[in-house]
Amino acid sequence: MPKLNLPYHKTGYFSRLMCDYLSEDASIKEFYHRFPKLSEFGEQIAEKKAAFPKELRASLVTQLEQQYRGLHISEATQNHISALANENTFTVTTGHQLNLFTGPLYFLYKIFSVINLSEVLQKEYPENTFVPIYWMATEDHDFDEINYFNLFGKKVAWERESGGAVGELSTAGLEDVLRVLQGQLGKTDNAKKLSALFAKAYLDHDNLASATRYLGNELFKEYGLVIVDGNDSELKKAFIPYAEMELTKNRSFNEVNETTSRLVATGYGEQVHPREINLFYITEGIRERIIEREGTFYINDTQISFSKDQILKELENYPERFSPNALLRPLYQEVILPNLCYTGGGGELAYWFQLKDYFGSVNIPFPILLLRNSALLVPSKLSEKLDKLKVSITDLFASQHQLTTSYTKQVSAIKIDFTSQKEHLQQQFKELYQLAEQTDASFLGAVAAQEKKQLKGLMHLEKRLLKAQKRTLADRLERLTAIQDELFPGQSLQERNTNFSQFYLEYGDELFSLLKETLDPLSHQFTILEL
Repeated sequence: MPKLNLPYHKTGYFSRLMCDYLSEDASIKEFYHRFPKLSEFGEQIAEKKAAFPKELRASLVTQLEQQYRGLHISEATQNHISALANENTFTVTTGHQLNLFTGPLYFLYKIFSVINLSEVLQKEYPENTFVPIYWMATEDHDFDEINYFNLFGKKVAWERESGGAVGELSTAGLEDVLRVLQGQLGKTDNAKKLSALFAKAYLDHDNLASATRYLGNELFKEYGLVIVDGNDSELKKAFIPYAEMELTKNRSFNEVNETTSRLVATGYGEQVHPREINLFYITEGIRERIIEREGTFYINDTQISFSKDQILKELENYPERFSPNALLRPLYQEVILPNLCYTGGGGELAYWFQLKDYFGSVNIPFPILLLRNSALLVPSKLSEKLDKLKVSITDLFASQHQLTTSYTKQVSAIKIDFTSQKEHLQQQFKELYQLAEQTDASFLGAVAAQEKKQLKGLMHLEKRLLKAQKRTLADRLERLTAIQDELFPGQSLQERNTNFSQFYLEYGDELFSLLKETLDPLSHQFTILEL
């Protein structure tokens, strides 16, 4: 399968922060620990090994085995869970929301990034064991962000009332979504496999966390992926000291604000704004912010409140009721996992850059940050159409206006670019300026006004000619924009929109094998893959 790599900065879809990070720009170096190069992992391993308490490993293994109870898992996954008890075992982690049926394609790219990196590390550091981790965001409460996926340009949505942590939501009602999905998938063998997978995941499990664990396990179990649910009372016991520090000292608020001010002063934006307390309180149907006012701790939009002593006692007795927000979740993850590297998208990593000093203040090693693989899947039929139009796939990363304009100029029988005429005109006016300086200074303004008028006239003629040529080439431009619309739905990256099932219908399990073989987590480039 033909593969092309494109530097991220040439795609136009990634922030300056991410592009500067990948180029190891000096301006960003103080905000991360080690760059994701294979050679950097040796020191990261030593640092994490020295800092990670051995007693946490036994608890982690016990809770993972409990979370997987009743689920058929592969030998590779079981071996990885068991290996976590060993002090020479480390994790490579990515996190993702509980999007319905995995959500957009980049879910697959995240998972294969950590699977492939774990295998690369295993070869480079064979005395250790490396475990790929998918951290389920079961404690999120943004149901509207996860209750749908896009298939053939249409939204397949789960409509229901929601509240509290999404992982605890009942899967009741998803049989209606299955019927809609079956209608769109058709009756091919691959369609039947997808329908059966959806049914077993969502109709045979009581809540969204269990359904997502089943789905992730079925898709990736042969690669030894381990799925972690952080919404676990035993795992959260290890986080009690940090949650207490958050409640009583506003540690993250102070440290993150200071780091963020430096990040902003360097010219980068603020991804996440820290609150005084970056914890939620969760019980059945509720996940609300904890707000402290004059010594009393209130649970936002409820009648629940605590004194300082009461909330600390609540934390000690019921740690599962305290949920870190997006800013604090990274610390929780790094406290309970022997983790070396966090793999995420550009938006995720952006807020990790706000956290390095905070990690240092609580003596937790800051992980290596890896931008997950990104890819564009190009069906061969579309590649053939592009070849006929004599357009490169990389041209499609431009805006639609830029694409149609450059293509029109490229294929037009008439030269549309008036650059040479503009240069000739400016040269003539240069001589007029010299003449004006020798006569009357007031003449300079008249010359400048005339130059501006004539350049504007040339630009207007150029635009009219371009518009006329676009009408002449309307059929070809329509075919070109249709291809771009299919590969870049809504003028955004395919991976942020399209569900994997759209490609699985045609390619089946080969889709997963191809992604596994093709995606290189340490290439730091965008992948274009012709199917």
